[in-house]
Amino acid sequence: MTRNSDATLTTVANTKPRAHAHLDLLAMTILVICCASWGLQQVAVKVALPSFPPLLQAGLRSIIATVLVWSWMTLRRDPVLVRDGTLGWGVAAGLLFAGEFVLIFWGLEFTNASRAVIFLYMSPFVVALGAWMFLPGERLRPLQIAGMTCAFAGILVVFGESLTLPDNRMLIGDAMLIGAALLWGATTVLIKASPLASASPGRVLLYQLGVSAVCLPVGALMLGEAWPSEVSTLALASLAYQGIWVAFVTYLAWFWLVRHYPVPKLASFTFLAPLFGVAAGGILLAEPMSAGLLIALVLVALGIWLVNRRDT
Repeated sequence: MTRNSDATLTTVANTKPRAHAHLDLLAMTILVICCASWGLQQVAVKVALPSFPPLLQAGLRSIIATVLVWSWMTLRRDPVLVRDGTLGWGVAAGLLFAGEFVLIFWGLEFTNASRAVIFLYMSPFVVALGAWMFLPGERLRPLQIAGMTCAFAGILVVFGESLTLPDNRMLIGDAMLIGAALLWGATTVLIKASPLASASPGRVLLYQLGVSAVCLPVGALMLGEAWPSEVSTLALASLAYQGIWVAFVTYLAWFWLVRHYPVPKLASFTFLAPLFGVAAGGILLAEPMSAGLLIALVLVALGIWLVNRRDT
């Protein structure tokens, strides 16, 4: 990103009014539902893997959701193609969004899923740093940074046992997941600090889904993922859940939240998603769960409270 682009981001952030300084009950309720849905998606991806390879799943999910968002905007008479100065920013956000998933799924070829979660959920810190650089009105104070660190500690409680000394192959995967975290956080900050903040949530989501609907299938082809010869009913149900509920409904809700609330405070809630994923895996797939999950929930909840508490 050029220096002129940085100046544009800062200018937009300084001139654009923020609707809410704090998360209210509505925002927190939507966030918990979204995080639970994203956690359950981890199970949905696993059950669909015998039919759909991971990157192909992500691409098909984006295609399904793109059609749904386009249809929804048409029904609402929300113009899809508008000369509002957001196209370039939207394409950039879409490329970041697609790149994130390519790095996640490609990185999982080199490292294990538990390590991946730890490195991927560095993303809220990227959002906090981006807010400090481009969103002066949304900078976190030291106590809030401590809260975010506390929440991240909860992730380490559950997944930290995977942090053994890595070999060269794991280091490649770890680097890819760190890159994915950077792209995830950068996408959120770009949307909030650019003209996209004034665009409708549908248009913002359509930019990202549209670009990823093209890029992810190409990435799947480059990684040698093949179209399935047989598809189970469970895999189709999983794909429908990912495309309709996760990529359409919850992502639309997320971008509405990004438009109206401080992004570092929103990002703090995302630490819940992998914990919901562990719980869903234990309940639905009989995967092992330990008492560490309860400790992690307490740490994440405390961290979220510290990030979002109002000054008295």
